[in-house]
Amino acid sequence: MSTLLEAVRHYADAYAGADGLAASSIPGLMAVRALAPSALMHDVQRPLVCLVQQGGKRVTFGTRAFEFTAGHSLLITADVPTVSQITSASAAAPYYSLVLELDPAVIADLVAEMGPPPDDDPRPVRVHPTEPEVADAALRLLQLLEQPDALPVLQAQRVRELHYWLLAGRHGQAIRQLGWPEGHVPRIARAVKRLRRDFSQPLPVDALASEAGMSASAFHRHFKAITSLSPLQFQKHLRLIEARRLMQSQGMAASSAAYAVGYASVPQFTREYGRMFGAPPAADARAAAG
Repeated sequence: MSTLLEAVRHYADAYAGADGLAASSIPGLMAVRALAPSALMHDVQRPLVCLVQQGGKRVTFGTRAFEFTAGHSLLITADVPTVSQITSASAAAPYYSLVLELDPAVIADLVAEMGPPPDDDPRPVRVHPTEPEVADAALRLLQLLEQPDALPVLQAQRVRELHYWLLAGRHGQAIRQLGWPEGHVPRIARAVKRLRRDFSQPLPVDALASEAGMSASAFHRHFKAITSLSPLQFQKHLRLIEARRLMQSQGMAASSAAYAVGYASVPQFTREYGRMFGAPPAADARAAAG
C-alpha cells in the first residue's frame, strides 16, 4: 500500500466494528470508517490529531465550527468539549481517517531537545493541510501493524517520529505546550485528569486549583481560556456524556443514569440533558431500548 489512504482503507475495512472504529495494538492509534453521514456526536476530546483521508467532517468547539475534508488534519491540543459530525460519507465513498492521541511524555522528551514554546497559545482546536512528512510518518507507523515481528522493535521509534513531525509543523508551537511542564496547558491537564476520574463526585474549585498548582482565580481563568468552559461546566459535560453512554450502551433508565453520574436531582438532570442533546433523556433511553 503506497499511500496513507490505501493503508487506512485496508486496515479500517478489515477491523472496523459496528461503530466504525478500528482500534490497534499501538496505544492511541485507530482508523475510522463511516458509510453514511453521522448524527451529532458530543464528546470531551483528549489531545489528538485526526488525518482525514476521504470524506468530510465538521467539528464545533465553543462558537467556532471547523469543516475539513481529505488532505486536512484536525489538531486538538487540550481536553476540550466538542460536537462533531461526519458530513460526507457513503457506501461507495466511505469516510476514512486515522486518529492518534498525542502522548505528552513523548512530546516532553522532544521538547527537551527542541526547546520550549515561545508563548502560551490558548487555541486548542485547529484544522490545516496535512504536511507530507506527517502523512509519511503516519503511513509507516500504520504499516507496522502488518509487521508483527517489527512492531515491538520499531513502534516507539515511529510514534516518536510522527510526534516530531507534528512538532516541526506549522502548529508545532501549540503542541509543545503539552510537553512544557511550567506551561498552563499541562497544569490544567492535571486538573482535567482528576475531573475525568472523579466526575461523579463533588470537586471544589480549590481542590482542582491545588491539583494544577495555581490560585483559584488563576486556575478558573486559565481553565476557561483552554477548554472554553468553567470547571463546573466541564464536569457537567462529562456527567451528561457518560449518562448518555450508560443509557445507549447498557440500557440504563434515565433516573438510574442520573444518579450513577452524580446528579442528586432527576429534574435538574433532565433539564441539563435536554439543553445539551436537544431531547429529554427518557426519549434517548426509549430509543436505545428499541
